[in-house]
Amino acid sequence: MKVSTQWLSEYVSLDGVSPEELAEKITRSGIEIDGIERRNQGVQGVVVGYVKHKEKHPDADKLNVCTVDAGTGEDLQIVCGAKNVDAGQKVPVAVVGAVLPGDFKIKNAKLRGVASQGMICSAGELGMNDKLLPKDQQEGILVLPENTEIGLPITQVLGLDDAVLDFDLTPNRSDCLSMIGAAYETAAILGRDVKLPSIDLIEAGGSASDSATVSIDNKDLCSHYAIRYISGVKIGPSPQWMQNRLIAAGVRPTNNVVDITNYVMLECGQPLHAFDADKLGRSIGVRSAREGEVLTTLDGQERKLDPSMLLITGEDRPAALAGVMGGLETEVTDSTVNIALESAKFAGSSVRKTSRKLGLRSEASLRFEKEVDPSAVIAALDRAALLLARHANGSIAHGIVQSKSGSSEEKTISLSLPKLNAYLGTEISMLEVKAIFGRLNFKSADGGPGMINVQVPTRRGDITRDVDLIEEAARIHGYDNIPTTVIEGPTTPGAYTKPQAVRRAVRRTLTHGGFHEAITYSFTRPENTQRFTAFSAGGHAVPLAMPMSEDRSVLRTSLLPQLLEAVQYNGNRKNADLALLEIGKVFHASEQKVTAQPVEPTMLGLVLTGSLTDSSVGASARKVDFFDLKGAVESVLDELGLEAEFRADSPDGFHPGRSASLYLTSAPDKRVGVLGQLHPQLQREFDVNDTYAAEICLDELYDTAAPEIEYAELPRYPSAQRDIAVVVDRGVEAGALIGAVRESAGELLRDVRVFDVYTGERVASDKKSVALALTYRNPERTLTDEEVAGFQQNVIAFLEQTFAAELRK
Repeated sequence: MKVSTQWLSEYVSLDGVSPEELAEKITRSGIEIDGIERRNQGVQGVVVGYVKHKEKHPDADKLNVCTVDAGTGEDLQIVCGAKNVDAGQKVPVAVVGAVLPGDFKIKNAKLRGVASQGMICSAGELGMNDKLLPKDQQEGILVLPENTEIGLPITQVLGLDDAVLDFDLTPNRSDCLSMIGAAYETAAILGRDVKLPSIDLIEAGGSASDSATVSIDNKDLCSHYAIRYISGVKIGPSPQWMQNRLIAAGVRPTNNVVDITNYVMLECGQPLHAFDADKLGRSIGVRSAREGEVLTTLDGQERKLDPSMLLITGEDRPAALAGVMGGLETEVTDSTVNIALESAKFAGSSVRKTSRKLGLRSEASLRFEKEVDPSAVIAALDRAALLLARHANGSIAHGIVQSKSGSSEEKTISLSLPKLNAYLGTEISMLEVKAIFGRLNFKSADGGPGMINVQVPTRRGDITRDVDLIEEAARIHGYDNIPTTVIEGPTTPGAYTKPQAVRRAVRRTLTHGGFHEAITYSFTRPENTQRFTAFSAGGHAVPLAMPMSEDRSVLRTSLLPQLLEAVQYNGNRKNADLALLEIGKVFHASEQKVTAQPVEPTMLGLVLTGSLTDSSVGASARKVDFFDLKGAVESVLDELGLEAEFRADSPDGFHPGRSASLYLTSAPDKRVGVLGQLHPQLQREFDVNDTYAAEICLDELYDTAAPEIEYAELPRYPSAQRDIAVVVDRGVEAGALIGAVRESAGELLRDVRVFDVYTGERVASDKKSVALALTYRNPERTLTDEEVAGFQQNVIAFLEQTFAAELRK
């Protein structure tokens, strides 16, 4: 919001306060001032002149010799090249000695042999933004109104001796999207009174109720709609002072009717719209648009409407987009005589949706979106009608045609003085608090011991609770006046949640082991959701309502397809050795057409491809294999303090015979991960070399994981290690043997691992020899050989009974 200090001073005295001081005070009170714009860019000595005569230059076809009265007591001869200069005009004249922006000094000169005693100026030469001038003033010299007094300084006439403050408003301070709102804020900060313009209407026309009727179909989206009729208007330029203020606010003047509606919107914060009453018709309605309806707006664009948009209609024909923009068919033109002036309270949500759908934002929609003051609807309407009567020679009809639902009563909020002081760490007295709310123009009354009842004006819709009043008290009291105090109360040290700690431990372990983290799209192609179904069997992919493309049309059900796309991308760029990890959510729906929240488990995805080592003299590069991937998964499990079992398996998307499923020892019936080499067909589809991948459901690890380091006493007694080699059927898995050993060896077993698997001579063709290393330790004493031998006999007996195992001789 651009706030002219000259305009602001009409509502609140700014005596003794410079624009810089005012900006500093407002910023310290909670509204940041982005900048201060000085409208005078260095103009000195330029006055209003009157062109008495104009003659062609004797030696230049494009130049004119003008006789100008600049109020100096004698006429000046000025050579001017502007096409639009003419006798009878009032114009800005830079007399000899004047200075223009850029420190350009005016001197006596000769142009093609003719003396020139000054310069007739354009708006651009005065440092003005000519884009904000009426279209007929954007080229050539600036022509002033006929009633402008000769000899007046042009800075006074054009309002250039002004400073404009740029209010950077947060969404809750929509009350300051108006000059009166800014005046209330300024008055509260400076401790001064607000002077509002008087509205003394003279209703000299006929009865407004005889001219039209108003009906509202959707009162949830429009709670108040009012029309005033002004007849006999004469369209023309608005007064210069009004144009000056509009330009200072960044609004281009158009004509007196449009300028008055814009002026009142900026003054009161209530958007208005003027219809040509003869084009609008007698029956005015507010309703939702019908499917397929079309409206051509004031910018000449044809807008296709839908039932979510609110319309103003005349004789049931679309006339305007409520709160956004008027229609071209009912716009005010030079031939307009009768005006139907609209003021309304539209729901901000409705205006926002319409504006967003159509890509159409306006100063009106900006204010409606943030909710306007309901009490300003009639006040702004009357103010605009008064100005139309004064500056467009209009005759105001008796009464207002309106429809209204609900009321706009002021809220009363009770505030506890002890609570206020406890929140702010101050010792403000009740008298001071009342004075603060008085400065804000909030009425207040005693509400009992230590209590005050504050009546909040409807213009401050952001204040709904006592804490909002406390914030207002803090602002006006001055943040700099609030003492620094020691923080009191209990403190809670920050900490990661269990899932956060697990994810960080996993990420740390893998990155220390050489993996690089990838972040891929959550959106993918539909066919990718059918490739890896270990954790989504029976589920459905979640489609996007408005996908960017077919390649990003559904939410992923697995991390691996996107990681494989990353492998393919890198491989195409000669980066073939990769170790990638990703931690992210996947999405599974229980139904084809999603009506319930999908399941969103957090997954860990890993891919390995290429070589672990480079080739060198006498040694070839070593390619990654299944056991490299398995080792990475085991390092994660070790870091989390989890025991797990790998079982041979053939999940979808993986190579049969070179893949496995992962089960926690604590939950042996629930698969928590899959790993292995990709299926050859899938490798061909993604155009990648031998690639190994794993996907683990981290949600299944959170409860049992122990990502924090646990310290234990160092063992005081030595361990005892024994090796055994057993011959079993080739179909027996090593993991099953390890599980059997743990079950039968007793509580003193500390570790068991496979260190050799042999097939060949001396072992039957359907058998294999598996060698295991077992470690025992008693934390309280040294184990004897006899005790360890007993444990070993128990293990051997259990293996013989369970797997028909034989000790290898």
